[in-house]
Amino acid sequence: MIDLDPHHKDLEPTIFEISRKDRVGYQIPASDVPEIDLESSLGSMLYRGGTPPIPALSEPQVARHFTRLSQLNFCIDTGFYPLGSCTMKYNPKINDQMASDPDFSALHPMQDDADTQGALELMHSLQRYLCEYAGMDDFSLCSLAGAQGEFVGLLLIRAYLESRGETERNVILVPDSAHGTNPASAILAGFKTKEI
Repeated sequence: MIDLDPHHKDLEPTIFEISRKDRVGYQIPASDVPEIDLESSLGSMLYRGGTPPIPALSEPQVARHFTRLSQLNFCIDTGFYPLGSCTMKYNPKINDQMASDPDFSALHPMQDDADTQGALELMHSLQRYLCEYAGMDDFSLCSLAGAQGEFVGLLLIRAYLESRGETERNVILVPDSAHGTNPASAILAGFKTKEI
């Protein structure tokens, strides 16, 4: 268990605390390009008088420092996250691997249609499966994120209400704990909001 008390002696020191004047991350080879007098080039208003407090560390020290800091962060691979957040939910590693496959992720909008048939078939099949499992007539893969998805959902609700002539049903109830996108999506979709 990590003790997150900021005064605890075992916490990672700041990068400035581990800095030492004699350490460098790299050495630049000698150059025959003449140095420029920055003060005269920039003018006294823009020129920094002293040396900026840039920490001096070796490259491995920098990598280890930030790796140790990253291990203090919560992540879904090491702990349970009970909320239904679209950002923090667990995605199986194979899904991440497939989504990052360059044959799908590196397609270009101007790419020849003949080169994209595999990706199009995958999307079409996924839509068919989702319709079958959910008992729906059609399915859209175009709302790619939580906020975008809720906005598309609200547009569908509005279109449904308009098709039934129920345009007076124009208020969306939003809990006071809602994410900021919730009321924003409702207003963008043409609804009024009421906080509860």
